[in-house]
This record gives sequence, C-alpha cells and structure tokens, in this order.
Amino acid sequence: MRVPKLVGLMAMDAREAATSGGVLLAAPDRPDFPRTIVDYVVRQYPPPGAEVPRGAVVTVWFDFGEGEGGGGAGVHEPRLPRPGGGGMQRELDEPGDPYAVAAFGSLY
Repeated sequence: MRVPKLVGLMAMDAREAATSGGVLLAAPDRPDFPRTIVDYVVRQYPPPGAEVPRGAVVTVWFDFGEGEGGGGAGVHEPRLPRPGGGGMQRELDEPGDPYAVAAFGSLY
C-alpha cells in the first residue's frame, strides 16, 4: 500500500486519511495528538506515495498555534562587533611593499 499525502491537512483530516489509507499516525511533537483538531501537518515520514505494509506508522509534525512557542527564529539584527571576513585574508599576513625584495645577505 502507498502512504497517503497528509501534509497540508488538519489533524482530524490527517487521522481520517491515515485510517482510510491503512496506516497509523504518530506525532512526536504533540503528546496530545488524539485531541489535536485544527493544527496543520507540515511534514511527514515516510513521504507520500512510499510503499509500506498495512498498519505501518507514519510520523507527522504540526505547526504551532498562537502562543505555543515553537522556537521561532526571532528577530535577526546586526550585532557589533561583527565577525571577521574570513577567507584567505585571515590566513595570510597583510601584503607589504610589492616591490620589496627579501635580502639574505649583502650583494656588495
């Protein structure tokens, strides 16, 4: 049997689609999953269309509702001091006089 597409469905619709598709659902980010109704599935594994045996477990993840946190990225603003530019400039000394010649002894 093939895994049904659950991404984009509300929790209650995802449960119905899973039941009619012959798979079981697990939601590690929602311990209250049996009571979850209107949250939307944002990711699933195995992906839709994958071949699985009847009764296989499909894991789904939900978006967070208002006031539920979710570890959002927050505000990104520049902080000082800024990090260095990196790259080769960090590995090499600043160039000196391009016409200077290293002398190992006197020519005269």
